[in-house]
Amino acid sequence: MSSVFKFKQFEVDQDGCAMKINTDGVLLAALTESHIPKKILDIGTGTGVLALMMAQRFPEAEVHAVEIDEQASITAGRNFENSVFSKQLSVINTAIEQFNTAEKFDLIISNPPFFINDLRNTEEKKGIARHASEQFFASLLVKVNAVLADDGNFWFILPVKQAALLIENAKQLEMYASEIIQLHSDISKPAFRYIVNLNRAKAETIINHFYIYESEKIYTNEYKLLLKDFFLGY
Repeated sequence: MSSVFKFKQFEVDQDGCAMKINTDGVLLAALTESHIPKKILDIGTGTGVLALMMAQRFPEAEVHAVEIDEQASITAGRNFENSVFSKQLSVINTAIEQFNTAEKFDLIISNPPFFINDLRNTEEKKGIARHASEQFFASLLVKVNAVLADDGNFWFILPVKQAALLIENAKQLEMYASEIIQLHSDISKPAFRYIVNLNRAKAETIINHFYIYESEKIYTNEYKLLLKDFFLGY
């Protein structure tokens, strides 16, 4: 089976990447909102798919990506070079804690590892991609706070419990949830993920709901409309 996932305007080779393209990532990249960002940072880029979607959505932006896994960063770099957005994109192989930059980013996105203190996956690389300690999230928030522009936005996706913890901990750094998009499989199911926008504007949180399926294996019109500029067949 080919490891290449084809989008309308680019292709993503997933070879050597522990975490493949998934619904979480593409929904985060498609639902993220920002007022014409000039500099974007993708933390934990993996295959590079979020960064590529950001480059497509914001053609005037520089998109920087950080990835801790060396093989994944090589694959992401190759995907960037092979895309029509290559001049917008760059990737650095480093942990976010060690990412040193003088840049300030208007928009930061992340689909981070999320199993806190759970049994690690027996495949080491997949374990790194999916599991995180509480210290990782503390370090993530500190770094985001340091490199986020004063009026910037930090969008991330996490399971409900982990998202709530991150939202609460962010308050200590004077970052607040301006919007929470609750993701549901369908209208009968509770939310299984939160897409969250943190920024420095202390305002009432806007809560929206997004439903993926109309019925079994039938996507909602909302889902298809959201991804029509990216997915073949929509």
